[in-house]
Amino acid sequence: MLVLFRKTPILGAFLAQVVALPVVAAVTAPLSTSVERLPLIAIALVLQGLIAAGITRALGLARWWLLIAFLFPLAMGSAFLIGNLPAWPFGLAFLALALVFSNTTRGRVPLYLTNRETASVLTDMMRDRGATRVLDLGCGLGGVVRALYGEGRRARGVENAPAVYLAARLLSVLTGKGEIRRGDLWKTDVSQEDIVYAFLSPAPMAALWQKLSTEMKPGSLFVSNSFAVPDIDPDEIWELSDSRKTRLFLYPIGAKD
Repeated sequence: MLVLFRKTPILGAFLAQVVALPVVAAVTAPLSTSVERLPLIAIALVLQGLIAAGITRALGLARWWLLIAFLFPLAMGSAFLIGNLPAWPFGLAFLALALVFSNTTRGRVPLYLTNRETASVLTDMMRDRGATRVLDLGCGLGGVVRALYGEGRRARGVENAPAVYLAARLLSVLTGKGEIRRGDLWKTDVSQEDIVYAFLSPAPMAALWQKLSTEMKPGSLFVSNSFAVPDIDPDEIWELSDSRKTRLFLYPIGAKD
């Protein structure tokens, strides 16, 4: 059952809210005669969020689902308390979230952004290896692509979330750095890349390694930010000194001729 929730986390998040609801009702019912309505509602919403977040954690969902579980009842309660608001702001907000975070619910890949320190290390890595081609799978806003582009290096990025892709493409065009295209990372050609970089999540790593290890050329390198490939020992693990304490897992592909 836990495996099902980890594969489809939105089901686990929904279950957490359902289970928390009767608990909150039982706890707050005795307070209904002694606490005024608005403070009581506030207590109930905060308690609902805390219990749901705890259940979400117990189900083994990723950390960002804890925040969603906590904020969801607060957002819903606020919407009802405000009164008769027009429906279009909620529809617009939902559309915006779908355009930005569509990968999170579908592929269990949230929007992670690589910091400057990591991009600088990747640049030095390319220089040391004499690498001229790099591909960022799930490039987000394209920061790595723009940072690595130049000095004879061709940097490309692939992003699937529509709004994130448009922002990355616009930034690439405005700066004249890198190539961004919208596409499915599973269908992306990686055969000509010297380095493939990814900052995704634990969920796709096993399948991604299966793709890269068979499709990348011998002597190339796969670099994963923060998330190791299950059951595969990396050749090296670079621990950076940035505030995030980033770890880069390095996986050489084949052997050089």
